[in-house]
Amino acid sequence: MQSTHSHSPITFSRRPFLKSLGVSLALPWLETITAASLDKRSNTAAPPRRMLLISNNLGVLPKPFFPQDEGTDYELSPYLSELTNLRDDFTVISGLSHPDVAGGHSTENCFLTAARGPTRTGFRNSISLDQFAAEALGPVTRFPTINLGVNIDKANRSLSWTRDGSLLPAEDSAPTLFRRMFVQGKPADVARQLQRLDERGSILDTLLDDARQLEQNLSLNDRARLDQYLTSVREVEQRLHSAREWEMRPKPVTDQTPPEDIQDKKLFFEKFGMMLSMAQLALESDSARIVTLMVDAFATPVFQLHENQQTTDGYHNLSHHGQSAEKVSQLKDADRQQIVLLREVLQNLANKQHGERRLLDSTMVLYGSNMGDSNTHDNTNLPILLAGGGFKHGQHLAFSRENNKPLCNLFVSMLQKLGVEAESFGSSSGTLTGLDV
Repeated sequence: MQSTHSHSPITFSRRPFLKSLGVSLALPWLETITAASLDKRSNTAAPPRRMLLISNNLGVLPKPFFPQDEGTDYELSPYLSELTNLRDDFTVISGLSHPDVAGGHSTENCFLTAARGPTRTGFRNSISLDQFAAEALGPVTRFPTINLGVNIDKANRSLSWTRDGSLLPAEDSAPTLFRRMFVQGKPADVARQLQRLDERGSILDTLLDDARQLEQNLSLNDRARLDQYLTSVREVEQRLHSAREWEMRPKPVTDQTPPEDIQDKKLFFEKFGMMLSMAQLALESDSARIVTLMVDAFATPVFQLHENQQTTDGYHNLSHHGQSAEKVSQLKDADRQQIVLLREVLQNLANKQHGERRLLDSTMVLYGSNMGDSNTHDNTNLPILLAGGGFKHGQHLAFSRENNKPLCNLFVSMLQKLGVEAESFGSSSGTLTGLDV
């Protein structure tokens, strides 16, 4: 007699078992040699590649940003003149955008994902560039990525999105990030954390045993569901194993003093500068090799332009300037100050030796926005600046402003430079020409 079975769908929790567990190497890069970076022939460590991705969700005024001419002999635009001493270390790119990513402010969460149709009913985001790269590289640092924000609406905005399109909240507190990176817990705290990891491992072992016993009695469809489930469990097992190893290692040592928290949203440039410094510290200490930073100008109220001068309106209302001379003047001032902050980070990375080269030479820094022109809610011809990372620089790469190239072509070039074997990402049609050395 043929037995009958009552099949029920297999479900499982995808809770983030490892929340708050990922952090970086025990010592800065120069004192650390890992299996992933060891060059056995010369017995020296190859410099790991890093990536810092920065976006202001209201962009910049396009005319003062983009140069008038192209190529290597271009004249620096008013904004880019702030980077004169670093001219050979960056490339400004025009004529890039994400195909079918339109709708004004609704595109801000798509800058690193290129997910199409953000205004459509039922829209779901896709994996972001940083998370895609972290998946491919594996757990080479304690934090696979660090996601930061300035004045950010953490519940609704982020540059980082998981493979299933879920938002990863940004960290907007410099002291909190500092503690996660550098403050070692007491031995008893570490032991408790290791015990929790071991307990979770035991739970996963039990789940695997139960699932294998069920497998022979399942239908083909349920076996496919079970296989997906087991794959997810194995991925969690790998992350648990990696987390346990990192938990047993001491955190990096830094001579930097813990930063003070800046909670006042009016201190916009101070907060931006602080989070850029934290991003730089994370890269230098090898706490992470991929850092994202969203500047949430949309959520920034009236802010301090200079010591005794505030803006006449919130950032968003300023961006809809309607050619008002007063608003445009304030926006130019704000844009320039952000370029100056970017200059400081690039200069600091250029001044740091990383093996036999500068840290900037192995660190890609992308500065850009989902907004081409905030005044008109235009999401084409995005402002894009790429510095460092070993690319060919000192140029203005100008593509068609009417028929834009996919921004994801640049993302593919960056992934490959990072060491990720990717031929495509998002809406890419290849790599971006003109950056090869």
